[in-house]
Amino acid sequence: MQQVDSVSAFSLKALFENTVFLSTILSLCSAQVLKGVFYILHRKSGRKREVFEVISWSTGGMPSSHAAVVCSLCTSVGFVEGLASNLFIFSFWFSLVVLRDAMGVRRSAGLVAAALNHLGKQTAEKTEVDFNPVKEIQGHSPIEVIVGCILGVSISLGVHLR
Repeated sequence: MQQVDSVSAFSLKALFENTVFLSTILSLCSAQVLKGVFYILHRKSGRKREVFEVISWSTGGMPSSHAAVVCSLCTSVGFVEGLASNLFIFSFWFSLVVLRDAMGVRRSAGLVAAALNHLGKQTAEKTEVDFNPVKEIQGHSPIEVIVGCILGVSISLGVHLR
């Protein structure tokens, strides 16, 4: 049993010494904290979302944690494995897919859900029929994605060039 514990402790230590993991987790945490700061600074009256909810796992908002994570991952893999490696090429294309999804597909789905909820609420008021709103997932605007990318690349550069 003691041997298993020492292997686990060694593995955990090695994980946090891994620059790819370190830059990626720092990018995620930084983006989520900054999201909370932006929420506090730009809070609109009537919105009751808690700052903890924003920082924890909320979707949407400034900056995009999706963008920060994948750009940090791609940059770190480029540093560690080289730009000509298969792993870098994979992480580059994976990043583009995630960025496109965050800015396009999820944003569109959220806008459609908001329109559906608005229409359903109006119909329910006029017909007195119960309406259960659908979840409005939030995607990202282009500026949120760009700021997330800059954050992820910057953190990765800082980790690798320190």
